[in-house]
Amino acid sequence: MAFDPYGPLPTGTTVLEASAGTGKTWTIAALATRYVAEGLAELSELMLVTFGRAATQELRERTRERLTSAARGLAEPDAVHSIDALVAHLAAADRELRLARLVRALSDFDGATIATTHSFCQRMLDGLGLAGEREPNAAIVEAVDDLTVEVADDLYLQQYAGHAATVPQLSPRTARDVALQAVRDRQARLEPQGAGDTGAGQRVALAEAVRVEVERRKRQRGLRDFDDLLVLLRDVLADPHRGESAAARIRERYRVVLVDEFQDTDPVQWEVLRRAFDGHTTLILIGDPKQAVYAFRGAEVRSYLDAVRLAGTAETLSRNWRTDSGLLQTLDRLYGGAALGHPEIVVHHVEAEHEGSRLPGQPPFRLRQVLRDAPVFGGFPLLPALRTRVADDLATEMVRLLHSDAQLDGRPVLPGDLAVLVRTWKQIPFVCRALDRAGLPWVLGSSTSVFDTPSATDWLHLLQALEQPHQTGRVRLAALTPLLGWTATELAQATDEQVAEVGARLREWSTLFAGAGFAAVFERLAAQTGLEERVLRQSAGERRLTDLRHLAQSLNRAAVDDALGLTALTVWLAQRIADNSLASTADRSRRLDSDAAAIQIVTVHASKGLEFPIVYVPFGWDGACNPRPDSLLLHDASGARVRDIGGDGGPGYAGRRAIHDAEEAGEELRLLYVALTRAQSQVVAWWAPAKQASGSPLHRLLMGRTASEAAPAARVPVPADALATARLSSWASAAGASHELVDPPVSLRWRPVAAAADGLAAARFDRTLDTEWRRSSYSSLTAAVHAGAGAKGVGGAGVGSEAEQPGKDDEP
Repeated sequence: MAFDPYGPLPTGTTVLEASAGTGKTWTIAALATRYVAEGLAELSELMLVTFGRAATQELRERTRERLTSAARGLAEPDAVHSIDALVAHLAAADRELRLARLVRALSDFDGATIATTHSFCQRMLDGLGLAGEREPNAAIVEAVDDLTVEVADDLYLQQYAGHAATVPQLSPRTARDVALQAVRDRQARLEPQGAGDTGAGQRVALAEAVRVEVERRKRQRGLRDFDDLLVLLRDVLADPHRGESAAARIRERYRVVLVDEFQDTDPVQWEVLRRAFDGHTTLILIGDPKQAVYAFRGAEVRSYLDAVRLAGTAETLSRNWRTDSGLLQTLDRLYGGAALGHPEIVVHHVEAEHEGSRLPGQPPFRLRQVLRDAPVFGGFPLLPALRTRVADDLATEMVRLLHSDAQLDGRPVLPGDLAVLVRTWKQIPFVCRALDRAGLPWVLGSSTSVFDTPSATDWLHLLQALEQPHQTGRVRLAALTPLLGWTATELAQATDEQVAEVGARLREWSTLFAGAGFAAVFERLAAQTGLEERVLRQSAGERRLTDLRHLAQSLNRAAVDDALGLTALTVWLAQRIADNSLASTADRSRRLDSDAAAIQIVTVHASKGLEFPIVYVPFGWDGACNPRPDSLLLHDASGARVRDIGGDGGPGYAGRRAIHDAEEAGEELRLLYVALTRAQSQVVAWWAPAKQASGSPLHRLLMGRTASEAAPAARVPVPADALATARLSSWASAAGASHELVDPPVSLRWRPVAAAADGLAAARFDRTLDTEWRRSSYSSLTAAVHAGAGAKGVGGAGVGSEAEQPGKDDEP
């Protein structure tokens, strides 16, 4: 049933199923405004919860804006006729009283509880005091990866060093990997169990021992991570003796709880919310299970489905406020009625708010097909060649669009209107190189890790050369980085003396590091080598310089905070290049290299919640994956989370791999749903005849599902070009899309249209200032009185708030 935001306010536990573009955050802010204005709860009695700091900040801003606009609207005498439907609804009764409630809520807004689940747990544990059993002096850390690596190394040495009878069947690096997986996913059961002294058994035994020892050392060192807060509050609420009293104390504070992005919850978070509020407080859970794509972070769409079964009311948000009607119809043809990895996760029809197109004259969905030009492996083109071909065609189509007369909302299409969404960061370089060749401006979203960039490797080569400047090989490698700026030709032609000069400069910087630190080294390097000017002259130089500076700041912070010497700092960087999750979110998230309007390149995971006028999805056909993954995430028959870390030779691997693959296939369908639904007016997608396309989400939807089937086949054979052309053309014709064959590569470069320069003139100030109104202090108001009291020849005592100082007369 469709949810009416202006109908009776929900009570009890209610689940609102959203779809992309239906306004989850808007709905939460509107409901919060209604609960306050209609007197059902004070703002302090509401709790708004979401997942992630950025989402929390957005929810806070949107809620404040909604309260403000509602109060402003109610202040108008004819508010009942407002074009703002929420204002008109609130003005229908008790307008003055509701306005007063909103004004009071705004004055107290800083005290509102709008938080992440982890922050909520911390607040509740603090409020419960001794009942919360939380060490008051414990330090909260974002992650314990460094501690986990430390414990894994210690236990590995303890187990295998000096014990000739015990032969390790896993390397130190593998030991660290399985330890990190086990500790990060501590709610999962580790498999395979009972594998004895095999390689798989040694992995599981070490990982379980690491889990125990990490917990012991955290307690010893007074550390808590975010997951500890959840588990601790869950355990308090589940305690048979005091759990109910603790839950009652939490309920006393909150009468209404609204949870955004509930599809991203995990079983512990859901248990906390259920035990604290279900059946006692108004609990509203809003989420879109079709966008549940964070299983690797511990999110469980099954928790959402459990809540749907438990809730007294389940309704849907059925109006799309983002997408033009034509594009929505095409996407409905592609996804409508499809089950995305679970029979209860189905794409439902939604109504379009935007009739017509904001991009007139252009098809809402363009499907471009790549043909087999030169099959080279089993009848299929090689994957890198196909990725390059598609990326080049993407750049060409962008140039053609920008050079055309196409209008977006009555103005020319600009690069900032375009976004490229990719599945993995490994696909990004193909796009970047193609856009560079076409002269198109682009920026990367912050989703990619700076430790995965070439700039991180450049810094590693330089640090290794600083560590051992006598090693000629390291000196030459450092010279080839943008930090020193030598070309391969210059290095090949360099004499031994010239290379020795580079080594001498590196020794100088190494000495400077020991005396003044990393920041001093970077400043001198930049000044002596002309780093900024030299890098900015290169193609994509602004991007490269941004990454180099970002890494320099991270390296300096690590060197200062952890007192790292040159060798330790080199190891620190090498570890984060090998596993970027060891770094904090702030350290690893790449910064935007420019504020200019440019094409956005974003991973699908990072695009959630965003929208763009025109979206390019170049790799929906690319189903490449590791054929023998060393670790598997899956769920058993009871729904319990399982992590297989035994490797591909472990007992039971094949059966668990089949379950893992089926779950991954469902998540890939949901990821494509996220990508395609970011667009407001147009989607441009590619289909390519790769061998890996058989399991890709776009190929499965286009060629592996009929209108009567809910779930597309897990794998669909890739047909010959002629048959593929016929099928894709037929689908496009029925869906109102454009089917296009990719032309042979052509080289086009973007020529930006120069903006007409307005005539320059000096600014004139011709306002009349009202000097009667001003802001002043009490002291300024009494200044004249004080001046009169101290002046010679003026009788009478002045009155002031400060003690009078005796005058001093230096004149005779």
